[in-house]
Amino acid sequence: MRRPGAIWRELVKNLRRKPATVLYPAERLEIPENFRGRPVFNPATCIGCMMCVRDCPAKAVKIEKVGEKKFSCTFYLDRCIYCGQCSDSCVKKSITMSHEFELACFDRSTLVDTKKEDAQAAK
Repeated sequence: MRRPGAIWRELVKNLRRKPATVLYPAERLEIPENFRGRPVFNPATCIGCMMCVRDCPAKAVKIEKVGEKKFSCTFYLDRCIYCGQCSDSCVKKSITMSHEFELACFDRSTLVDTKKEDAQAAK
């Protein structure tokens, strides 16, 4: 049987501690350097080896050939588990993981991110 006032010692001890949470939208925590957020594709360095497509456990990466040595990449962010395997397996480091993590939306179709090389940048 416990004594009725045993919780007071624990209560007083925790009242002196600072909160473990923050007021999120107003206050933001510092993001660690190796944080894995939204994947980013650089079409200028892609060679079309498809290693990222083969290694993605969620099948969230799609590479398409759009021209002679030109490729586009589609990320299905609703499927992506943000493991970073696509960026780790990319030979030319065409895929990197950004620090962007606020991806909430109302329409699932907005979570499809396609990156193509600009026609003007290719000239």
